[in-house]
Amino acid sequence: MTSQLFSPLDIRGKHFRNRVWVSPMCQYSAEDGVVGDWHRVHLGAFATGGVGMIMVEATGVMPNGRISIGCSGIWSDKHAEAFRPAIEFAHSQGALIGIQLAHAGRKGSTMKPWDDHELASIEEGGWINFAPSAVAYKDFPIPHAMTVEEVESAEQAFVDAAVRSERVGFDLIEIHAAHGYLFHQFLSPLSNKREDKYGGSFENRIRFLVETVRKVRAAISQDSPLFVRISATDWVEGAWSVDDAVELCKIMKEVGADLIDVSSGGLVHDSKITTGPGYQVPFAQKIKSEAKILTSAVGQITASDQAEEIIASGRADAVMLGREMLRNPRWAIAAAEELGEKIPWSIQLERARKIGARKSPQ
Repeated sequence: MTSQLFSPLDIRGKHFRNRVWVSPMCQYSAEDGVVGDWHRVHLGAFATGGVGMIMVEATGVMPNGRISIGCSGIWSDKHAEAFRPAIEFAHSQGALIGIQLAHAGRKGSTMKPWDDHELASIEEGGWINFAPSAVAYKDFPIPHAMTVEEVESAEQAFVDAAVRSERVGFDLIEIHAAHGYLFHQFLSPLSNKREDKYGGSFENRIRFLVETVRKVRAAISQDSPLFVRISATDWVEGAWSVDDAVELCKIMKEVGADLIDVSSGGLVHDSKITTGPGYQVPFAQKIKSEAKILTSAVGQITASDQAEEIIASGRADAVMLGREMLRNPRWAIAAAEELGEKIPWSIQLERARKIGARKSPQ
């Protein structure tokens, strides 16, 4: 094997067959948080595409932790069991599958993106949002500022969801602390105006996330990898910065996180973000180098040679592809052929292989 992109990676007790991973992508297609046929087909398509790992979308650990009324949840055993067919199919195809556990905080209670209005009323299945402080996201209603007891209850909800996820067969857990959702709202001074032990200093603002990661790590198997997705910067001067992210990730490693899934932005709607191919890779590279922890890179990674360079140069340990995977769920097998690598395919697809193609009836 010459491709580093398709080289294996071992994390705790899990063997990732390559470094091409599917980024978590909301589908807004669950019913009362319960996933169904769409998710089974959606996730199954990636499983037939040769990827090393599939990350299930942001999944609410509480009913009011979802982003939209159509987002998935895992606050009960019923919700967890609904994922089992997709998990078992992914395993049958040689792919690992993880779940991103989330709480949207002040950015929740929305309609589905294709609905004719943004916010869901209580009558439409919406709810009152929680947040670290009574500071609204853009023109959303002012959220309820969480009490200490409510913060502790949210921590336990993440623990319970992680245990439930592992029990149903997920290979790894990712805690979503990026994109302006609840943990990120605590991290950033733009949204956290608290004056108790969860606000003010850097140490206080990271406390909710640190406590939760520590508790989740203690609750799940030592063979299960634990990832944390963060926003490396708010893209706002004087707010959460990449230097803050590095310091946070050093602590994440100490309390049991195995890999940082590095994204950025999402806290405020009007930040000025400079985008472009691989625009967030430097953040993953800096965190990997300075915090001495595994990282995945995400954001406008679309080409096989681009992804190969990211891994071969040591800038990140894996790449997460989102929209490109929606466009082509079998991106990985195409990329392998472009890079001259022969990787396992689902047996039903073998007749389409170009490299070392088996002969088949005409």
